[in-house]
Amino acid sequence: MLTVRPKIAELVFQLYGRPLHPELFNVYRTHTVQRGDYQAKIDITSAGHVVTWHYAGLTLTEVATSAHHSLPERRRLFRYPLKGQRSDRVECRGGVCYQVSFQLEAVDPEIFWIFHEELARDGLRNGMLHRFDSSGRMALGALSYINLESRNRSFLVQAFHTFPDDHAIVKSQSLFELP
Repeated sequence: MLTVRPKIAELVFQLYGRPLHPELFNVYRTHTVQRGDYQAKIDITSAGHVVTWHYAGLTLTEVATSAHHSLPERRRLFRYPLKGQRSDRVECRGGVCYQVSFQLEAVDPEIFWIFHEELARDGLRNGMLHRFDSSGRMALGALSYINLESRNRSFLVQAFHTFPDDHAIVKSQSLFELP
């Protein structure tokens, strides 16, 4: 199966107040965290990532994907194009708080390759890493690196997705906080 990224102009960042069916995504890496009263499943997908977080009957699902990826609209809390920089905060029932900030950054080729290689090295030691096939234009393919920080009352997800054809990097940081 070819594992090449979509174009950066097609990317969106979404949050749902429900789980999404796993068969909606091509998943390349998965990690599950169980800590205190919450659990989370993190997937690296073809276009980015999916984080499904559960606590006391509440489910939040964060998705970074292609805008052409057909996903349900029911209980979608927000949907933003992945352009520039953006932050948002959602207060949920029971005092749960979700915060996110993300950005799409185009950089000089030299800086891109240095950052790309640093992520690849970090991914060998920590977190989750997936290397994608080359699109044919560049010798190296894209990569996704996700770093997780689990505490009893909070869960932090830092995700980095590279797009070599455009010398662009998608960075996101999400925080799930318990009351």
